[in-house]
Amino acid sequence: MNASDFSLRLLDWYAEHGRNLPWRQTRDPYRIWISEIILQQTRVAQGYDYFLRFVRRFPNVDSLADASEDDVLRLWQGLGYYSRARNLHAASRQIQAIGHFPNTYEEIRQLKGVGDYTAAAIASMAFDLPHAVVDGNVYRVLSRYFGIDTPIDSTQGKRLFSAMAQEMMVPGHSADYNQAIMDFGAIQCTPKSPQCATCPLADTCQAYADGTVDALPVKQHVTRVRNRYFTYFYVRYGGQTLLQRRADGDIWQGLYQPPMLETSRPMTLAEVSARVGQYGSPVLLREGFVHQLTHQRLHTDFYLLEASVRPDLEGLWIKESERDQYAVPRLVEEMFKLIPVS
Repeated sequence: MNASDFSLRLLDWYAEHGRNLPWRQTRDPYRIWISEIILQQTRVAQGYDYFLRFVRRFPNVDSLADASEDDVLRLWQGLGYYSRARNLHAASRQIQAIGHFPNTYEEIRQLKGVGDYTAAAIASMAFDLPHAVVDGNVYRVLSRYFGIDTPIDSTQGKRLFSAMAQEMMVPGHSADYNQAIMDFGAIQCTPKSPQCATCPLADTCQAYADGTVDALPVKQHVTRVRNRYFTYFYVRYGGQTLLQRRADGDIWQGLYQPPMLETSRPMTLAEVSARVGQYGSPVLLREGFVHQLTHQRLHTDFYLLEASVRPDLEGLWIKESERDQYAVPRLVEEMFKLIPVS
């Protein structure tokens, strides 16, 4: 099968099986941009409702640019990878300064937080420009179909698959083709248990013929996971609780959390009491809660501290009833579930 046959079959499959998503019912580059940033590190099922809430709250670039970063982070809460939200906010102010949404690949690529993939997606879907997207789905479909074992995380592999993706595009159908190959990878040619028996490309798929579907695509580097140990204290005093804003240079930059200690191993109750016992008796709410990030595994203990004197700690004292007004990491949301507002 030649490239055009491959691509036309994908388009036929997409016409029948493509997902009906709200950002596909528009050519508005703003909404397409919002959807692509949300979906950078988020599954469609999770991102769907976030997208609807986001464009309801910020229906255009100006409304987003005029908002505070706290407002944006609060709406983003639970999606993770919060640098996306901060970049989105910064980019909205870039666009506001320009006076219109950029309409070329090169200009879109200059927006903060926009890489090659996102620029290609916006350029093709909003303006039907002939720029191919290359993401995990595209790597998987192309490597399996053509039987390519060049590592996708190597310089050679990135160049090879980028050129191949561009070659596969159907002139005049950039938006549909890009969405077709991404949906095909997400629905049909999945990472695990792909639907090969019903695949319209199975008769000419090299990996299917060779029995190497599960071995492709190939990566040369294995992600190393770092273990970290957090101890959180929910401090309660006089109907108030204490939140501290996370600093730059680490996960969850700009989000709020209760006071936290990071150590090289889990803290014992004696160690915890030695650190905060002058304010009251800490009560262990949950021990050894594990929160998994892409490259980090957070081992966490949650404590409640009913303070008998107001702790001399830095941070923001707020009414407990107002804690939901502050953007917090998902890990802290788990802690809050254990502590009803008094």
